[in-house]
Amino acid sequence: MVDIGDTAPGFSLPDQDGRVRDLDGLLAHGPLALFFYPAAMTPGCTAESCRFRDLSEEFARIGAGCAGISADAVERQSAFAGMHGFGFPLLSDTDGTAARAYGVRRAAPGLSALAPTRRCTFVIGTDRRVLHVVRSEIRMNAHADGALAALREAGGAGAAGG
Repeated sequence: MVDIGDTAPGFSLPDQDGRVRDLDGLLAHGPLALFFYPAAMTPGCTAESCRFRDLSEEFARIGAGCAGISADAVERQSAFAGMHGFGFPLLSDTDGTAARAYGVRRAAPGLSALAPTRRCTFVIGTDRRVLHVVRSEIRMNAHADGALAALREAGGAGAAGG
């Protein structure tokens, strides 16, 4: 699994509008809280994503952005974003390429069919260095709260990594 100090793997994935986004583009305006979640429109993932939405002004104040990734198709990501008014990209990783690169793709056949991606958040500096990782399958608010705290500690928009 990608950990603190590692270089974040690059990716190119479609967002909820079908627009292809890559890591470098997402980092162009500042550091990023990149959160992987199991499945759009499920209770836990909704709570987690809504917490990022609710704190989005705080992230913006320190020059940071947010983006979510799940194995859901673009259409489901679009419905999820529309339903909850997310102002950040939700990326569609249907084949699990990004999840595997970050080490958050589940391997167990039964659970991977229902929730192919582990819930994990990576705080990434503008130099693609991972500054902080939040690993919790059950504490939904820990992801946005932990990412925001780590970015504040690292200096927000000045968080080039280290």
